[in-house]
Parts: sequence; structure tokens; C-alpha cells
Amino acid sequence: MLQTQRLLLIAPSSMTRTPAFDRAVALARAMQLPLHIVAFDYLQALAIAGLFAPEQINRAREGYLDTHRHWLAEQAEVMRQRGVEVTSEVVWVHHPYEEILHFVNEMSLALIIKDAEEEPALKRVFFTPLDWQLLRDCPVPVHLVTDSRHPLPRKVLAIVDVLRSEEQDQIFNDQIVEAAVKLAAQCQAQLELLHVYDWAAVYAKDMGFGAVPLAAGLYESLNEAQHEAFAALAERQGIPVEHRHFIEGTPLFNICDFARDHQIDIIVMGTVQHWGLNKLLGTTAESLLHHAPCSMWAIKPTRS
Repeated sequence: MLQTQRLLLIAPSSMTRTPAFDRAVALARAMQLPLHIVAFDYLQALAIAGLFAPEQINRAREGYLDTHRHWLAEQAEVMRQRGVEVTSEVVWVHHPYEEILHFVNEMSLALIIKDAEEEPALKRVFFTPLDWQLLRDCPVPVHLVTDSRHPLPRKVLAIVDVLRSEEQDQIFNDQIVEAAVKLAAQCQAQLELLHVYDWAAVYAKDMGFGAVPLAAGLYESLNEAQHEAFAALAERQGIPVEHRHFIEGTPLFNICDFARDHQIDIIVMGTVQHWGLNKLLGTTAESLLHHAPCSMWAIKPTRS
């Protein structure tokens, strides 16, 4: 028997109503899906003290959890009054990502919603923040919320990369656009499609210094091929010409500028797992997480 899909909101442990709460309510209503809220608590001081006075610390921990449960239940009741079917729970856990995977395995989740968290750059080098883990490894679409200008999104931007021509990349681009089209339709939002063609990166990586005399001809050929691939993708997905945007330049800066200039509420893009040096340095999606002027919606490739 198939489970009803639902949204999962990961609430902060600080017992603070954040932009993700309002976005979760708006999306639950637009998608007509139930919402489950979970907050992960863990106080290192209590955990250490429990080694020496377990009974007293257990009582203190349960009192803290009860307070949090009561606060979260109050937030859930406010959501119910706005027409959302919602449940909530608080979990005492040190490593929340592993617990999130339990929810992924136990529930039929359509989306995970969470506030994006700022992390110092040095810490990102040596640790894997929860946001990064979700972007890289979570098999369920993840929506990281940065602001609450419009709880129900008004403008959605789909980011694709048509530079590579492998079949799996083409399929993934279609999946990204399909997800953005569906989201925009559910929210009655305007959809824009963007590809940023980074010619400098292609040249540096694939051409080498020996190819300087051929640069002009190669540039024209590759540029035309990318235009054709982008137009074909947009045609397949029914994106009107006036909402297709092909820009040349550095992806991160151009995506951020476009999102800012067009007052985008959500960027929809794909992320894949990275290993070794790539995992340490991060991807465009992870860079956007800390620079984009709006929220992000990340999906993984759907395996057949």
C-alpha cells in the first residue's frame, strides 16, 4: 500500500519561528500535501554531565524536550488553523543527518524544507555542515530557505547545464526543468530558464595553450551547439522564448546577478555526489548556497 507523500520541515533547535515555517505552510497548501515537522535537540553539556549523574540529567533532558515539544505543537496548531494537515516531534540526536535518512526511508517524502545556515569558511573546509550533506547526499529534493519575502514563491528560476552532451546529463536537465515547471504551476509563479555558458572554463580545461589559433572557430561552434541544446531543452519542456535566458560568463556571478535583477524567490537546480578534491572544494550549488540572493531547491538525478 502506497504511503501519502508529505513534506518534512526541519525546524531549528532554538525554538524560533523562521522563514522556513512560512514557506512550508505555503507549499503544503499549494501542493495539497500534509506536513511533518521535526526538531533535533542535543546539548553537549547535558550529554557529558549525564555520564556522572544519569538520573538527574535524564530528568533535565526530558524537561527540556517537553518544553520544545510544547512549543512545536503550538506552531503546528497555528498551521492547522491555516488549513494544513500537520504533525510534529522532537528528537534527541547528536548527528541529525543519519536521523533524516530514517525519515527518508520510513516516510514517502516529496520534499525536505530547512532554513539555510551560515557556516564560517574555515569550518566548511574541515567539517560537513548539515546543509552540505543534504545538498550532496540526500536522495529527496531539498529546499533551503533564506528569506520570507514571499512565503508562496512568485518567481522560480531553473538552472541547467547543457555543456555536457552525455545522455544522462540531458535526462537530468529535463528532470530539473520538469521539477521547476511543476513547482511554478502549483504556486502559480512565473518560471525562468537559465543556462550560463562558461567559455573561459571550457577553454582552460579542454583546449590548452596549443589551441590558441583555433579559438575563434571553436568558440563559434561550441557556442552554437550550446544554443541549440538549450533551445531544444526549452522546446521539450514548453518554456516560452521570452522566459529562456542564455548568458555567457562565470556561472556563480551571473546566476546571482540574474536572480537579484529578476527578483527570483527560488532557484531550482540539480546536485550530484562529489568525491575527493571536488567534495572538499564544493560545487556551484554549494557556492550558490552562500551567495545567492534567494532560496534554493536542489534535486538529485532520478534513477531508472
